[in-house]
Amino acid sequence: MDLRGSATVQTLFAFLCLFVLQTLGGVVGLGSAWFALALPLDARPWTLLLATYAHTGPFHLVANSLGLLLIGPLVERGTSRLRFHAFFAGAGAFAGLAEVVLSGLIGPSPAVLGASGAVFALLGYALVGNRVVGRAFDRFEVDRSLTLGLFVVVAAVLTVATAAPGIALVAHFTGLLAGLVAGRRRLLRT
Repeated sequence: MDLRGSATVQTLFAFLCLFVLQTLGGVVGLGSAWFALALPLDARPWTLLLATYAHTGPFHLVANSLGLLLIGPLVERGTSRLRFHAFFAGAGAFAGLAEVVLSGLIGPSPAVLGASGAVFALLGYALVGNRVVGRAFDRFEVDRSLTLGLFVVVAAVLTVATAAPGIALVAHFTGLLAGLVAGRRRLLRT
């Protein structure tokens, strides 16, 4: 695998560059809030994209980077760099948006940072978008509503399994569900 051309390595580089910018921003008074996705969106619209690549600290950065390193290469093998990056950014923005909007319905709307929603989307894609699972779904002709129900259950179980204080559970669930649906539809196939 050519590391320079690897979408996973490019994404990790983006994480690192943004982390350096966040750190430097903290020195001049910008802080993480400048990068965090929060409502209202029109106050800082750039955060819809940047929040996926920004992290709250070194541990958060390392945790998401490890998840990306484990799953990213599996997904990038069957797609183009452009599709990988578009999926990662889109899934991350969608998961972050779901977190701030849906969590805001039951309490104060949080500000979110991090790639975990996008990494969970890659995980969902890897679980369902591979040939073995694709053939099984095709062979048994599973009903669409049953498939969606199964995906919701899988997303809920994996989200609960990764639950911890301060974790964006709605983003994890949303990202995983989006990845499962995208994998079933084989959206990243070239």
